[in-house]
Amino acid sequence: MKILYVCHRFPFPPKRGGKIRPFNMIRHLSQNHQVTVCSLARSEAEAEEGRGIAPHCERFEMGVVSNPIQMLRMVARLPTMEPSSMGYFYSPDLAAKVNALLASEQFDLIFVHCSSVAQYVSHVRDIPKILDFGDMDSQKWLEYVNYKPFPLKAGYWLEGSKMEREEKRLARLFNLCTATTRAEWETLESYSTGVSSDWFPNGVDADFFKPDGEGYDSDTISFIGRMDYYPNQEAMFRFCEQIWPLLRAKRPEMKLLIVGADPIPAVIKLGELPGVTVTGSVPDVRPYILRSAAMVAPLNIARGTQNKILEAMAMGVPVVSSSIAAGGVDAQGEEHFLVADTPMQYADAILRLVEQPAERERLSRAGRERMLSHHAWPRSMERLDGIIERCLTEFRGNKETSQ
Repeated sequence: MKILYVCHRFPFPPKRGGKIRPFNMIRHLSQNHQVTVCSLARSEAEAEEGRGIAPHCERFEMGVVSNPIQMLRMVARLPTMEPSSMGYFYSPDLAAKVNALLASEQFDLIFVHCSSVAQYVSHVRDIPKILDFGDMDSQKWLEYVNYKPFPLKAGYWLEGSKMEREEKRLARLFNLCTATTRAEWETLESYSTGVSSDWFPNGVDADFFKPDGEGYDSDTISFIGRMDYYPNQEAMFRFCEQIWPLLRAKRPEMKLLIVGADPIPAVIKLGELPGVTVTGSVPDVRPYILRSAAMVAPLNIARGTQNKILEAMAMGVPVVSSSIAAGGVDAQGEEHFLVADTPMQYADAILRLVEQPAERERLSRAGRERMLSHHAWPRSMERLDGIIERCLTEFRGNKETSQ
């Protein structure tokens, strides 16, 4: 088949959540199909890096945008019914390239990852189309309302409400829609669009993220995630304020590593707390996780799958997660990882891992085995293949019925 694949972030190199899922889909589909990738790059440097995708697809088209212009496109949509997110991910150059491809070639399938770029192909009617929402973005903006002060609260409510309306509208323009987790799929189903839907999980590269056989520091725990991302910031502010003092009271030598790119000044300031280190960007997160007794994921705002949890568990490092973040992982609390929500629950779970080597070892083995059995990319891609075949079959059936 000839597949047109459109995604919101250029999917190479696959170093962050928004790139990992599409890259693995593209690499898998390219084994048996001709895949043309169309996406955005937000700088010339990102564009240059992105060209490394060439061996993994038939070809690619790129729209290079600048953040100041994209911000203006967001602002221009504020007085309209269209979500500002659509402006942030719109490029006239990319739109022209997509339209040129559609005019000059006959594609057998259009696959879109992320609703904010569905706008590039929403008008197409004669080609079967799949929209992979991944996460339902509207629900994340609506969740921000609970954490942001006024007037930001009102802004996020407006964007979330507009985005939810747009998600419902876009879903009806595609032949099949998908999500990353069962919980996200249930949200999609609650929209009652009448369009077929399904879900397939994120995977983890368990050959890259694996135990190295070396020891760990029983007094070190870690948090991994981009620190220009509000849910990660909120998680660490709250953790350092409410949970870290409880841990240091029990183990004064305990250390917390906050590892992630682009920390804002308020996050950098957390490094002034006793035992806390804020690393900023690092070339490889694996050594930081592998030397930790545990990795924490105390997220209050979490949609879909947190790849950081999958990666830590694949490396055999036990995870203590919030219940909301745990919902995106196909694993069982207590059996494969630990789940907490209150400060005392977090402190008890973390101390259990740092003070009981046998318990840590049990969860280390169980977590990695679960990743191998339930979050391997080949398993997820098998589900994707079935979803694509379902879409094509339904499209052909509907076409024959209408003739």
